Amino acid sequence: MPAPVPRQRDTLVTTQVGQAALPAAPSLTLLVIEDDPAGDLTVPEILHADGHRIRLRTARNLTEAARLLTPDVQCVLLDLSLPHPGGAADDPLATLREVLRIAPRHAVLVLTAEADAERAAEAVRVGAQDFLFRDELDGRLLSRAIRYAVERKRADVAQYKLAESKLRAQENARLERGLLPNPLLDGSDLRFAARYRPGRSRALLGGDFYDTVRTPDGTVHAMIGDVCGHGPDEAALGVELRIAWRALTLAGLCGDDLLATLQQVLEVERPCDEIFATLCTVDISPDGRHAGLCLAGHPAPLIVRAGGSARLLPYESSGPALGLLPKARWPRRQVELGGSWSLMLYTDGLIEGRVGEGRERLGQDGMVEMINRHLDAGLSGEGLLEASVTEARRLNGGELTDDVAVVLLSRAEG
Repeated sequence: MPAPVPRQRDTLVTTQVGQAALPAAPSLTLLVIEDDPAGDLTVPEILHADGHRIRLRTARNLTEAARLLTPDVQCVLLDLSLPHPGGAADDPLATLREVLRIAPRHAVLVLTAEADAERAAEAVRVGAQDFLFRDELDGRLLSRAIRYAVERKRADVAQYKLAESKLRAQENARLERGLLPNPLLDGSDLRFAARYRPGRSRALLGGDFYDTVRTPDGTVHAMIGDVCGHGPDEAALGVELRIAWRALTLAGLCGDDLLATLQQVLEVERPCDEIFATLCTVDISPDGRHAGLCLAGHPAPLIVRAGGSARLLPYESSGPALGLLPKARWPRRQVELGGSWSLMLYTDGLIEGRVGEGRERLGQDGMVEMINRHLDAGLSGEGLLEASVTEARRLNGGELTDDVAVVLLSRAEG
Protein backbone atom coordinates (compact mmCIF):
# COMPACT_ATOMS: atom_id res chain seq x y z
CA MET A 1 0.00 0.00 0.00
CA PRO A 2 1.42 3.48 -0.85
CA ALA A 3 3.28 5.21 1.95
CA PRO A 4 3.10 9.01 2.45
CA VAL A 5 6.25 10.94 1.66
CA PRO A 6 8.10 11.62 4.95
CA ARG A 7 8.94 15.24 5.73
CA GLN A 8 12.69 15.93 6.08
CA ARG A 9 13.55 12.76 7.89
CA ASP A 10 15.10 9.45 6.91
CA THR A 11 13.21 6.18 7.01
CA LEU A 12 15.69 3.58 8.24
CA VAL A 13 15.45 -0.17 7.84
CA THR A 14 16.47 -2.48 10.67
CA THR A 15 16.59 -6.24 11.04
CA GLN A 16 15.91 -8.13 14.25
CA VAL A 17 18.45 -10.54 15.65
CA GLY A 18 16.98 -11.94 18.86
CA GLN A 19 15.99 -8.85 20.85
CA ALA A 20 18.55 -6.53 19.21
CA ALA A 21 17.82 -4.28 16.23
CA LEU A 22 20.73 -3.92 13.84
CA PRO A 23 21.02 -1.34 11.01
CA ALA A 24 20.43 -2.69 7.55
CA ALA A 25 23.12 -2.66 4.88
CA PRO A 26 23.66 0.79 3.31
CA SER A 27 20.97 1.53 0.72
CA LEU A 28 20.06 4.29 -1.69
CA THR A 29 18.56 7.53 -0.46
CA LEU A 30 16.00 9.38 -2.58
CA LEU A 31 15.34 13.10 -2.12
CA VAL A 32 11.82 14.04 -3.23
CA ILE A 33 11.28 17.73 -4.06
CA GLU A 34 7.57 18.55 -4.19
CA ASP A 35 5.06 21.03 -2.82
CA ASP A 36 1.63 19.37 -2.66
CA PRO A 37 -0.69 21.30 -0.30
CA ALA A 38 -3.48 18.78 -0.85
CA GLY A 39 -1.25 15.92 0.20
CA ASP A 40 -2.25 13.88 -2.83
CA LEU A 41 1.29 12.97 -3.84
CA THR A 42 2.46 9.74 -2.26
CA VAL A 43 5.50 7.73 -3.05
CA PRO A 44 5.11 3.95 -2.81
CA GLU A 45 7.49 1.79 -0.85
CA ILE A 46 10.58 1.28 -2.98
CA LEU A 47 12.89 -1.70 -2.81
CA HIS A 48 16.52 -1.65 -3.81
CA ALA A 49 18.03 -4.56 -5.75
CA ASP A 50 19.22 -6.13 -2.49
CA GLY A 51 15.64 -6.18 -1.13
CA HIS A 52 16.08 -3.32 1.35
CA ARG A 53 13.85 -0.28 1.26
CA ILE A 54 15.22 2.83 -0.41
CA ARG A 55 15.28 5.65 2.13
CA LEU A 56 13.09 8.63 1.39
CA ARG A 57 13.73 12.26 2.22
CA THR A 58 11.56 15.17 1.12
CA ALA A 59 11.82 18.93 0.65
CA ARG A 60 9.01 21.41 -0.08
CA ASN A 61 11.22 23.90 -1.95
CA LEU A 62 14.68 24.37 -3.36
CA THR A 63 16.03 25.97 -0.20
CA GLU A 64 15.17 22.85 1.80
CA ALA A 65 16.47 20.66 -1.02
CA ALA A 66 19.89 22.36 -0.97
CA ARG A 67 20.10 21.74 2.79
CA LEU A 68 19.09 18.08 2.46
CA LEU A 69 21.46 17.26 -0.41
CA THR A 70 23.95 15.44 1.81
CA PRO A 71 26.52 12.98 0.39
CA ASP A 72 24.30 9.97 1.16
CA VAL A 73 21.65 11.14 -1.33
CA GLN A 74 22.10 9.35 -4.65
CA CYS A 75 18.96 10.40 -6.54
CA VAL A 76 16.55 13.34 -6.71
CA LEU A 77 12.86 13.05 -7.69
CA LEU A 78 11.59 16.48 -8.78
CA ASP A 79 7.91 17.30 -9.26
CA LEU A 80 7.87 19.55 -12.33
CA SER A 81 4.79 21.32 -11.00
CA LEU A 82 6.91 22.84 -8.24
CA PRO A 83 7.00 26.62 -8.83
CA HIS A 84 10.36 28.28 -9.31
CA PRO A 85 11.06 30.72 -6.46
CA GLY A 86 12.08 33.45 -8.90
CA GLY A 87 9.01 33.12 -11.09
CA ALA A 88 10.72 32.50 -14.51
CA ALA A 89 7.38 32.06 -16.25
CA ASP A 90 9.09 32.07 -19.65
CA ASP A 91 11.12 28.94 -18.75
CA PRO A 92 8.95 25.96 -17.69
CA LEU A 93 12.10 24.01 -16.73
CA ALA A 94 13.70 26.73 -14.60
CA THR A 95 13.20 24.69 -11.44
CA LEU A 96 14.89 21.67 -13.01
CA ARG A 97 17.82 23.80 -14.16
CA GLU A 98 18.26 25.06 -10.61
CA VAL A 99 18.19 21.49 -9.25
CA LEU A 100 20.82 20.44 -11.79
CA ARG A 101 22.93 23.39 -10.66
CA ILE A 102 22.79 22.58 -6.96
CA ALA A 103 23.02 18.79 -7.51
CA PRO A 104 25.55 18.34 -10.34
CA ARG A 105 26.66 14.89 -9.14
CA HIS A 106 23.22 13.46 -8.38
CA ALA A 107 20.93 11.47 -10.61
CA VAL A 108 17.70 13.40 -11.27
CA LEU A 109 14.25 12.02 -12.12
CA VAL A 110 11.35 14.31 -13.00
CA LEU A 111 7.69 13.64 -12.22
CA THR A 112 4.87 15.12 -14.27
CA ALA A 113 1.40 14.45 -15.63
CA GLU A 114 1.01 12.18 -18.65
CA ALA A 115 -0.50 15.09 -20.60
CA ASP A 116 2.79 16.95 -20.16
CA ALA A 117 4.93 14.36 -21.98
CA GLU A 118 6.62 16.92 -24.22
CA ARG A 119 7.97 18.88 -21.28
CA ALA A 120 9.10 15.62 -19.66
CA ALA A 121 11.10 14.69 -22.76
CA GLU A 122 12.61 18.19 -22.84
CA ALA A 123 13.64 17.74 -19.18
CA VAL A 124 15.73 14.73 -20.19
CA ARG A 125 17.36 16.74 -22.96
CA VAL A 126 18.19 19.46 -20.42
CA GLY A 127 19.94 17.01 -18.09
CA ALA A 128 17.53 14.78 -16.16
CA GLN A 129 18.26 11.06 -16.33
CA ASP A 130 14.61 10.02 -16.88
CA PHE A 131 10.96 11.04 -16.36
CA LEU A 132 7.97 9.39 -14.72
CA PHE A 133 4.23 10.07 -15.05
CA ARG A 134 2.41 10.78 -11.82
CA ASP A 135 -0.53 8.46 -12.59
CA GLU A 136 1.78 5.51 -13.26
CA LEU A 137 3.83 5.88 -10.10
CA ASP A 138 4.26 2.51 -8.37
CA GLY A 139 7.01 0.96 -6.29
CA ARG A 140 8.37 -1.42 -8.92
CA LEU A 141 8.57 1.21 -11.66
CA LEU A 142 10.07 3.84 -9.38
CA SER A 143 12.62 1.40 -7.94
CA ARG A 144 13.78 0.43 -11.41
CA ALA A 145 13.86 4.06 -12.56
CA ILE A 146 16.00 5.09 -9.58
CA ARG A 147 18.53 2.32 -10.15
CA TYR A 148 18.69 3.14 -13.85
CA ALA A 149 19.09 6.86 -13.19
CA VAL A 150 21.87 6.34 -10.64
CA GLU A 151 23.82 4.02 -12.93
CA ARG A 152 23.32 6.31 -15.92
CA LYS A 153 24.56 9.28 -13.91
CA ARG A 154 27.62 7.33 -12.80
CA ALA A 155 28.32 6.41 -16.42
CA ASP A 156 27.85 10.02 -17.54
CA VAL A 157 30.21 11.30 -14.82
CA ALA A 158 32.80 8.63 -15.68
CA GLN A 159 32.55 9.48 -19.38
CA TYR A 160 32.89 13.19 -18.62
CA LYS A 161 35.96 12.59 -16.44
CA LEU A 162 37.49 10.38 -19.12
CA ALA A 163 36.91 13.01 -21.81
CA GLU A 164 38.27 15.73 -19.50
CA SER A 165 41.32 13.61 -18.74
CA LYS A 166 41.97 13.02 -22.44
CA LEU A 167 41.66 16.73 -23.22
CA ARG A 168 44.01 17.59 -20.38
CA ALA A 169 46.51 14.98 -21.55
CA GLN A 170 46.31 16.32 -25.11
CA GLU A 171 46.87 19.88 -23.90
CA ASN A 172 49.80 18.79 -21.73
CA ALA A 173 51.26 16.86 -24.65
CA ARG A 174 50.97 19.88 -26.96
CA LEU A 175 52.51 22.10 -24.30
CA GLU A 176 55.38 19.75 -23.55
CA ARG A 177 56.00 19.08 -27.24
CA GLY A 178 56.18 22.82 -27.81
CA LEU A 179 58.79 23.11 -25.05
CA LEU A 180 61.10 20.54 -26.67
CA PRO A 181 63.87 22.24 -28.69
CA ASN A 182 63.86 22.88 -32.41
CA PRO A 183 67.55 22.86 -33.39
CA LEU A 184 68.74 25.95 -35.30
CA LEU A 185 71.31 24.58 -37.76
CA ASP A 186 70.48 26.36 -41.01
CA GLY A 187 73.63 26.72 -43.11
CA SER A 188 75.59 24.04 -41.25
CA ASP A 189 76.86 20.80 -42.82
CA LEU A 190 76.47 18.94 -39.53
CA ARG A 191 73.85 16.22 -39.17
CA PHE A 192 71.75 16.26 -36.01
CA ALA A 193 69.90 13.43 -34.24
CA ALA A 194 68.38 13.20 -30.76
CA ARG A 195 66.43 10.86 -28.54
CA TYR A 196 64.52 11.91 -25.44
CA ARG A 197 62.72 9.70 -22.92
CA PRO A 198 61.39 11.17 -19.64
CA GLY A 199 61.47 9.01 -16.54
CA ARG A 200 58.07 10.24 -15.29
CA SER A 201 55.13 8.04 -16.23
CA ARG A 202 52.90 9.45 -19.02
CA ALA A 203 55.11 12.56 -19.35
CA LEU A 204 56.74 13.95 -22.48
CA LEU A 205 59.13 16.22 -20.62
CA GLY A 206 61.57 15.52 -17.80
CA GLY A 207 64.43 17.24 -16.03
CA ASP A 208 66.89 16.51 -18.86
CA PHE A 209 67.28 19.16 -21.55
CA TYR A 210 69.31 19.78 -24.69
CA ASP A 211 69.64 22.28 -27.53
CA THR A 212 71.71 23.10 -30.60
CA VAL A 213 72.09 26.45 -32.39
CA ARG A 214 74.33 27.96 -35.06
CA THR A 215 75.47 31.53 -34.49
CA PRO A 216 76.06 34.06 -37.32
CA ASP A 217 79.84 33.42 -37.34
CA GLY A 218 79.19 29.77 -38.34
CA THR A 219 79.97 28.22 -34.93
CA VAL A 220 77.63 25.39 -33.90
CA HIS A 221 76.87 25.33 -30.19
CA ALA A 222 75.42 22.21 -28.55
CA MET A 223 74.37 21.60 -24.99
CA ILE A 224 72.90 18.84 -22.86
CA GLY A 225 71.97 19.04 -19.17
CA ASP A 226 70.24 17.31 -16.30
CA VAL A 227 68.35 18.87 -13.38
CA CYS A 228 68.46 16.65 -10.30
CA GLY A 229 65.06 15.10 -9.57
CA HIS A 230 62.23 13.84 -11.76
CA GLY A 231 59.11 15.93 -11.03
CA PRO A 232 57.28 18.65 -12.96
CA ASP A 233 59.23 21.38 -11.10
CA GLU A 234 62.51 19.92 -12.35
CA ALA A 235 61.10 19.65 -15.88
CA ALA A 236 60.05 23.30 -15.79
CA LEU A 237 63.49 24.34 -14.53
CA GLY A 238 65.14 22.36 -17.32
CA VAL A 239 63.08 24.25 -19.89
CA GLU A 240 64.05 27.57 -18.29
CA LEU A 241 67.75 26.68 -18.38
CA ARG A 242 67.54 25.54 -22.01
CA ILE A 243 65.83 28.75 -23.12
CA ALA A 244 68.29 30.83 -21.11
CA TRP A 245 71.22 28.94 -22.68
CA ARG A 246 69.89 29.59 -26.20
CA ALA A 247 69.38 33.29 -25.50
CA LEU A 248 72.82 33.71 -23.95
CA THR A 249 74.49 31.78 -26.77
CA LEU A 250 72.81 33.85 -29.46
CA ALA A 251 73.87 36.94 -27.50
CA GLY A 252 77.51 35.87 -27.88
CA LEU A 253 78.34 34.26 -24.50
CA CYS A 254 80.38 31.07 -24.39
CA GLY A 255 82.26 28.84 -21.99
CA ASP A 256 82.78 30.04 -18.43
CA ASP A 257 80.86 33.31 -18.88
CA LEU A 258 77.82 31.48 -20.16
CA LEU A 259 77.85 28.86 -17.39
CA ALA A 260 78.31 31.48 -14.67
CA THR A 261 75.23 33.32 -15.95
CA LEU A 262 73.25 30.08 -16.19
CA GLN A 263 74.12 29.37 -12.56
CA GLN A 264 72.59 32.72 -11.61
CA VAL A 265 69.42 31.78 -13.49
CA LEU A 266 69.31 28.43 -11.70
CA GLU A 267 69.77 30.02 -8.27
CA VAL A 268 66.89 32.41 -8.89
CA GLU A 269 64.47 29.92 -10.47
CA ARG A 270 65.01 26.71 -8.49
CA PRO A 271 62.31 25.80 -5.94
CA CYS A 272 64.86 25.04 -3.19
CA ASP A 273 68.57 25.47 -2.53
CA GLU A 274 69.26 21.71 -2.86
CA ILE A 275 68.44 21.66 -6.57
CA PHE A 276 71.42 21.59 -8.94
CA ALA A 277 72.01 20.83 -12.61
CA THR A 278 74.83 19.21 -14.57
CA LEU A 279 75.73 20.53 -18.00
CA CYS A 280 77.90 19.77 -21.01
CA THR A 281 78.48 22.47 -23.65
CA VAL A 282 80.31 22.16 -26.95
CA ASP A 283 81.12 24.91 -29.44
CA ILE A 284 82.22 23.56 -32.82
CA SER A 285 84.30 25.82 -35.06
CA PRO A 286 82.90 26.92 -38.44
CA ASP A 287 85.31 24.56 -40.27
CA GLY A 288 84.02 21.65 -38.11
CA ARG A 289 87.51 20.37 -37.27
CA HIS A 290 87.84 21.37 -33.61
CA ALA A 291 85.65 22.36 -30.67
CA GLY A 292 85.64 23.89 -27.22
CA LEU A 293 84.27 21.72 -24.41
CA CYS A 294 83.01 22.69 -20.93
CA LEU A 295 81.68 20.24 -18.34
CA ALA A 296 79.77 21.24 -15.23
CA GLY A 297 79.59 17.98 -13.28
CA HIS A 298 78.44 16.17 -16.42
CA PRO A 299 79.81 12.98 -18.04
CA ALA A 300 82.23 13.53 -20.93
CA PRO A 301 80.93 13.15 -24.51
CA LEU A 302 81.72 10.19 -26.72
CA ILE A 303 83.46 10.64 -30.08
CA VAL A 304 83.79 8.40 -33.13
CA ARG A 305 86.37 9.50 -35.69
CA ALA A 306 86.55 8.21 -39.26
CA GLY A 307 87.88 4.65 -39.32
CA GLY A 308 88.02 4.43 -35.52
CA SER A 309 85.87 3.14 -32.71
CA ALA A 310 83.87 5.05 -30.14
CA ARG A 311 85.70 6.40 -27.11
CA LEU A 312 85.16 8.98 -24.40
CA LEU A 313 86.75 12.39 -24.74
CA PRO A 314 89.34 12.72 -21.96
CA TYR A 315 88.52 15.54 -19.61
CA GLU A 316 90.12 15.71 -16.18
CA SER A 317 89.41 19.29 -15.13
CA SER A 318 85.66 19.71 -15.27
CA GLY A 319 83.91 22.25 -13.08
CA PRO A 320 81.18 21.58 -10.48
CA ALA A 321 77.50 21.18 -11.27
CA LEU A 322 75.54 24.43 -11.51
CA GLY A 323 74.08 25.53 -8.19
CA LEU A 324 76.60 23.82 -5.91
CA LEU A 325 79.38 26.39 -5.41
CA PRO A 326 79.09 30.17 -5.63
CA LYS A 327 81.58 31.88 -7.93
CA ALA A 328 82.67 28.55 -9.41
CA ARG A 329 84.74 28.40 -12.62
CA TRP A 330 84.36 26.07 -15.59
CA PRO A 331 87.51 25.65 -17.69
CA ARG A 332 87.10 25.29 -21.46
CA ARG A 333 89.19 22.64 -23.17
CA GLN A 334 90.07 22.60 -26.87
CA VAL A 335 89.28 19.29 -28.62
CA GLU A 336 90.52 18.21 -32.07
CA LEU A 337 87.71 16.55 -33.98
CA GLY A 338 89.23 15.83 -37.38
CA GLY A 339 87.58 15.70 -40.77
CA SER A 340 84.78 13.12 -40.34
CA TRP A 341 83.42 12.39 -36.92
CA SER A 342 80.35 11.82 -34.72
CA LEU A 343 80.03 13.40 -31.28
CA MET A 344 77.49 12.00 -28.80
CA LEU A 345 76.27 13.99 -25.79
CA TYR A 346 74.14 12.13 -23.23
CA THR A 347 72.70 12.33 -19.73
CA ASP A 348 73.40 9.85 -16.97
CA GLY A 349 70.00 8.17 -17.40
CA LEU A 350 71.57 6.23 -20.27
CA ILE A 351 74.46 4.84 -18.20
CA GLU A 352 72.90 4.37 -14.76
CA GLY A 353 70.47 1.60 -15.73
CA ARG A 354 71.20 -1.83 -14.29
CA VAL A 355 72.70 -4.74 -16.19
CA GLY A 356 70.71 -7.86 -15.35
CA GLU A 357 69.19 -8.56 -11.94
CA GLY A 358 72.24 -7.59 -9.87
CA ARG A 359 73.43 -4.16 -8.75
CA GLU A 360 75.85 -3.66 -11.65
CA ARG A 361 75.27 -0.53 -13.72
CA LEU A 362 75.87 -0.12 -17.44
CA GLY A 363 78.30 2.75 -16.81
CA GLN A 364 80.34 4.68 -19.36
CA ASP A 365 82.53 1.70 -20.29
CA GLY A 366 79.47 -0.45 -20.91
CA MET A 367 77.94 2.34 -22.98
CA VAL A 368 81.06 2.60 -25.15
CA GLU A 369 81.02 -1.16 -25.78
CA MET A 370 77.31 -1.00 -26.62
CA ILE A 371 77.82 1.87 -29.08
CA ASN A 372 80.71 0.05 -30.79
CA ARG A 373 78.54 -3.05 -31.28
CA HIS A 374 75.88 -0.94 -32.97
CA LEU A 375 78.51 0.81 -35.12
CA ASP A 376 79.89 -2.56 -36.21
CA ALA A 377 76.33 -3.48 -37.22
CA GLY A 378 76.29 -0.45 -39.54
CA LEU A 379 73.99 1.79 -37.47
CA SER A 380 74.30 5.57 -37.46
CA GLY A 381 72.25 8.69 -36.75
CA GLU A 382 68.70 8.15 -35.47
CA GLY A 383 69.05 4.36 -35.78
CA LEU A 384 72.13 4.32 -33.58
CA LEU A 385 70.45 6.35 -30.83
CA GLU A 386 67.22 4.38 -30.94
CA ALA A 387 69.07 1.05 -30.74
CA SER A 388 71.21 2.30 -27.85
CA VAL A 389 68.29 3.53 -25.74
CA THR A 390 66.33 0.34 -26.49
CA GLU A 391 69.25 -1.87 -25.44
CA ALA A 392 69.79 0.12 -22.25
CA ARG A 393 66.14 -0.52 -21.36
CA ARG A 394 66.48 -4.22 -22.18
CA LEU A 395 69.61 -4.58 -20.06
CA ASN A 396 67.81 -2.80 -17.21
CA GLY A 397 65.02 -5.37 -17.38
CA GLY A 398 62.35 -2.74 -18.04
CA GLU A 399 61.74 0.97 -18.32
CA LEU A 400 64.58 3.23 -17.19
CA THR A 401 63.57 5.21 -14.10
CA ASP A 402 65.72 8.25 -14.87
CA ASP A 403 65.26 10.70 -17.73
CA VAL A 404 67.34 9.96 -20.83
CA ALA A 405 68.51 12.48 -23.41
CA VAL A 406 71.01 11.75 -26.19
CA VAL A 407 72.25 14.13 -28.90
CA LEU A 408 74.39 13.07 -31.88
CA LEU A 409 76.21 15.56 -34.11
CA SER A 410 78.01 14.16 -37.15
CA ARG A 411 80.17 15.52 -39.94
CA ALA A 412 81.32 13.78 -43.11
CA GLU A 413 84.24 15.45 -44.89
CA GLY A 414 84.22 15.66 -48.68
